[in-house]
Amino acid sequence: MTTTPVKRTDRRISARVRILLWLLLMMTVALAAVATTTRSLLLRDIDHRINQLLTQETQEFGNFVPQGVDPDTGRTFTDPEKLLRVFLQRQYSDPDEELLGLTRPAGQSLHVIRQSRDIRASVALHPDRTSLSAILDSKASSGVLERPAGEVRWAKVPIDSARPGHPAAFVVAFHADGERSIADDAYRTLLVISGVALLLTTGIGWVVAGRILAPVRVVRATAEQLTEQDLTQRIPVQGRDDIAALAETFNAMLDRLERAFAGQRQFVDDAGHELRTPITIVRGHLEVMGDDPAEQRETVRLVTDELDRMSRIVEDLLLLAKAERPDFIRPEPVQLGELTADVFVKARALGERDWVLDQVADREAVLDPQRITQAMVQLAQNAVQHTVPGARIRIGSRALEGRLELYVADSGPGVQEQDAGVIFERFRRGTARRGARTSGAGLGLSIVRAIAEGHRGGRVELRRTDGGGATFVLVMEDAL
Repeated sequence: MTTTPVKRTDRRISARVRILLWLLLMMTVALAAVATTTRSLLLRDIDHRINQLLTQETQEFGNFVPQGVDPDTGRTFTDPEKLLRVFLQRQYSDPDEELLGLTRPAGQSLHVIRQSRDIRASVALHPDRTSLSAILDSKASSGVLERPAGEVRWAKVPIDSARPGHPAAFVVAFHADGERSIADDAYRTLLVISGVALLLTTGIGWVVAGRILAPVRVVRATAEQLTEQDLTQRIPVQGRDDIAALAETFNAMLDRLERAFAGQRQFVDDAGHELRTPITIVRGHLEVMGDDPAEQRETVRLVTDELDRMSRIVEDLLLLAKAERPDFIRPEPVQLGELTADVFVKARALGERDWVLDQVADREAVLDPQRITQAMVQLAQNAVQHTVPGARIRIGSRALEGRLELYVADSGPGVQEQDAGVIFERFRRGTARRGARTSGAGLGLSIVRAIAEGHRGGRVELRRTDGGGATFVLVMEDAL
């Protein structure tokens, strides 16, 4: 039975869309909060103004009652209806305000005294005798009246009458819906402006997010084009923002990957190149080996020697491969005097030479003692290979002008000028020199250079020895 692979759909939302959605969400919440807060502030101001107006009108009437003079008699008002008519004639009310006088003579219906001005019949309070009677009979001095035409805020001032059973009052009624409609209009206007602002923000945000994220898209496109065979792609770095820092970090990562792959390929190439010869030698000797015991012993000796050489080559190549790892060097505080003395004692066992412990820097340095010892012993071994028994080899350390130097100086034939630039490369050997005893794989000085450069500010230098010979120096700029 065959199965059909299910095609997966990429439903990921791009960073550009996510940024825009978050921006729109924050803008929507902010604009809605601004519009709602503005409406609340306007409504609060309207309520405050209405309260002030009601208070002002009632205070003016309260002051008029004891101070007002009847124009017909020249004395204080005794008739509530006449008091109300005279006061209302002298007042100018707002468009949404009604000033009313209410009286109810004994045995009669409610009398309504109002100003002679037009007010919308749909909102006017004076025809609503039921509501006005309730206001006149209410013990409260102010209140709110809910009507189909809208909310009415009212305040009243009762009038003491000399005639019992003849209640009268001055009433101020304010139709708040007219004022509140202004706040609602402003709220709707803010909503419309906010909608337009969101549309503009959407367009501008889309363009700006695209420009900001352009380097990220370049990173993605570059990553998609990378292969093991091509790690040369790099991202152009522009500006000094976080995106530029991301591009720099990505480029640094590509540099490390390129070096890692190059080292890996070089390791394979070097191993294949150097191991091919001993493998061929081993195979050739085994193929022609006869039955003679002496011949077999010689063949085994030669094969064992070649296998040992292959083992040393592999170990050296693995060490060089580890040099690319961040934990290859583990620096720690070290006493240079003890380190130099230890290297000298170990080097003396390498051959019959005139070993001299030269200068010794008596101070503390920060470096990897094991790797430095390995490099110095390798330099001492190199000096033994290129000198004759009894030749002088000097080992020492010194601190000069903020840098540390550890050196091995021999009295051999030295390094020819044409070889000075290649002897630190892998599998590169200098021209045969007088006194050379062995021929290695050409990895020793490469290991020394890797150890030196593994330290921050470290390097290895080749210098001439006074009186003839070669001096190899490990220079550590940041060890002290």
